[in-house]
Amino acid sequence: MKLKEAIKKTLKSLWNTTPILLGTLMLASIISVVVPNSVYSHLFSGKLFSDSLIGGLIGSLSAGSPITSYVLGGEFLKQGVSLIAVTTFLVSWVTVGIIQWPAEAAILGRRFALYRNLSAFVLAIIVGIATVLTLRLI
Repeated sequence: MKLKEAIKKTLKSLWNTTPILLGTLMLASIISVVVPNSVYSHLFSGKLFSDSLIGGLIGSLSAGSPITSYVLGGEFLKQGVSLIAVTTFLVSWVTVGIIQWPAEAAILGRRFALYRNLSAFVLAIIVGIATVLTLRLI
């Protein structure tokens, strides 16, 4: 009986996330057609700190769910964006919430929301740099 309920919940969850995934795929497809590759090469220089900072800023200003991050990350890498920028973008995209900040501040307090978002931003940069440096060692 529990297995049947678990399967039902899983299928319902997959059904509910399908529009999000399709929307992300469509948005990524539109962006890859509309935005020329030269924009990425101008925006991201391949330098460790500047790419992580720019990726973190863009990710912080955006909002997204972890499930769609794989699609976006893959598309960015195909466009020639550095791994450091993609990693930092994705971590900050999921953890930093500039768009959600007013609601978070109203519910949890301004000070808490500010410190949480600042620490998440700094940690996103650290995680991005640490990920790339670790992969270089392997």
